[in-house]
Amino acid sequence: MILKRKLTKYVFLPTFIIGIYLYNPFDIFLIGNEMSFVFIILICFVIEYFIEKSKNGEEIYMRPIAAIKAMEEAVGRATEMGKPVLYIPGIASLDEIDTISGLIILGHVSSMTAEYESDLHVPVAVPIVMETAKETCKESYLKQGRPDLFREDMVHYITDDQFAYAAGVNGIMLREKPAAVFFQGKFYAESLILAETGNSIGAIQIAGTGSSSQIPFFVTACDYTLIGEEFYAASAYLSGSPEMLGSIKGQDYVKVFCIVMILVVFINSILFNFSLMNFNITDFFRINLIK
Repeated sequence: MILKRKLTKYVFLPTFIIGIYLYNPFDIFLIGNEMSFVFIILICFVIEYFIEKSKNGEEIYMRPIAAIKAMEEAVGRATEMGKPVLYIPGIASLDEIDTISGLIILGHVSSMTAEYESDLHVPVAVPIVMETAKETCKESYLKQGRPDLFREDMVHYITDDQFAYAAGVNGIMLREKPAAVFFQGKFYAESLILAETGNSIGAIQIAGTGSSSQIPFFVTACDYTLIGEEFYAASAYLSGSPEMLGSIKGQDYVKVFCIVMILVVFINSILFNFSLMNFNITDFFRINLIK
């Protein structure tokens, strides 16, 4: 029964959808984008397959990321030294995926500070992010059975001005001397200023952002950096959400398939140009040929 249901959902259903598109009754589809349509349908069903697999409790393997393992080490070091943990969720609002990923990771970090009874400071630049971060920390402390350790002022608003915020956070670093500093979110030109200050006080620094222009600064000044998609994968891994874990795994398989197809097209193009092969596969993959 289970096999029959899977065959229906992941074989017959996508085949039926693609068949309807190719048959194109009453000319309801635009002709000329067949390859795009077919691959989009296949990608959707591959990702859905891994999401369902994760929901059913099957193990989804994800490559170990050094920065995730170092988070517990950083919080533990701060606890041993009797110093606070500073968590900076960036300066963007909740309409940025980087901020949402940073708040998910904040839930993991605040769980550890609750378990180890460490002080946690979360300065924010956007009021709505402050409220969301408060609820995230409060929930983490409740899950750890330590609601008494949660303080409303551990998540506090500084300012929405970019460099005034950087100056305020730098002041916290220099006064409090945190042993662990987390930069997880959307950052701009203030990233190097913050990371250099954290480096100067000898803190373990773990950064994560999807901003490609800021990654070099974090790599230079921080001990560990979640680079690009690692940042999103880390938030999915730490959240434990089947939808997020399954989608990450499905996208990995799609990427592997794309890499294989790129190599196939590359090799075919070379052979075709040297007249060692009569068929040019690039004609097969050409899209947007509106008829």
